[in-house]
Amino acid sequence: MDVERIEALLKVLSEQKVSEFNYEDEHLTVSVRFGGLAPVVTHAAGAAPASVVAMAPTAAAPAVVEDASLSTMESPMVGTFYRSPAPDADPFVKLGARVQRGQTLCIIEAMKLMNEIEAEVDGVISAILVDNAQPVQFGQPLFKIKAD
Repeated sequence: MDVERIEALLKVLSEQKVSEFNYEDEHLTVSVRFGGLAPVVTHAAGAAPASVVAMAPTAAAPAVVEDASLSTMESPMVGTFYRSPAPDADPFVKLGARVQRGQTLCIIEAMKLMNEIEAEVDGVISAILVDNAQPVQFGQPLFKIKAD
């Protein structure tokens, strides 16, 4: 088990405010849950019994300096995130695309209704934080836009 890779993964998950993460392949199973004082990582390899490793809190995390021109678009509802209007269509926006306020960024399907989610600011898409066809929660970050 590569501790440095796990620490890097925990840092990214914590920065994105992920509350739970699971990964499994033929050699490794990793489950991470945040919410207490320290994240808990469960590791199991092959048929060996799972062991639980509590990652002890280290020195205080450095303060994250947010770019004032970076805007986060959050989901206004619970539903399923779609990047394009149809499975075979191009996505509404791509990473690095320039967008204008009111431009459709994605669709969130909720109760069989397709809701277009529009940009709140003019700028450039600097991050797409959700994979296509994934469930999203209210307030979950969807996009980061570097405002003009």
